[in-house]
Amino acid sequence: MSNRSLTNLKNQLIKLESYFPLIEKENHKVSKSTVGWQLDHTLRVFNAVSEWTENSDPKEYRWKFSFWRSVLFPLNYFPRGKVKAPKHVSSPETIKTEDLKTQLQTARKHIDKLDTLPKNAYFKHFIFGMLSKKQTLRFLQMHTNHHLKIVNDILKK
Repeated sequence: MSNRSLTNLKNQLIKLESYFPLIEKENHKVSKSTVGWQLDHTLRVFNAVSEWTENSDPKEYRWKFSFWRSVLFPLNYFPRGKVKAPKHVSSPETIKTEDLKTQLQTARKHIDKLDTLPKNAYFKHFIFGMLSKKQTLRFLQMHTNHHLKIVNDILKK
């Protein structure tokens, strides 16, 4: 993994952490959820995707064309409100700062593990298909950025 990818992911986690004191904030014109929900969901996805990738068998990776990946990855963009979060990465109604801190600590450990994985370690996404390690890192950056933008919009007056 390139140092740039590592640095981007680490910086995104620092940014997420900076919003922990604002978890109760909401703006229903932007989202039905709170800042806390956005942070919790982002960290749940980060950790679930990382764990899947770490446990993948690189020998099973097969590249396959994905229309949506080919369109959205170069744009570094996920459209809002088009996909509902799978249940295993949905956040509870009540978000606790301590839970966020624990998830953040886990995410930081995953970054170090991801760095050591072979290039054919992969994550299987329900829309984008099998993502190589490089694509998985790109997905994590895009997904985290998507939710950071939502948090910023919630906090705008």
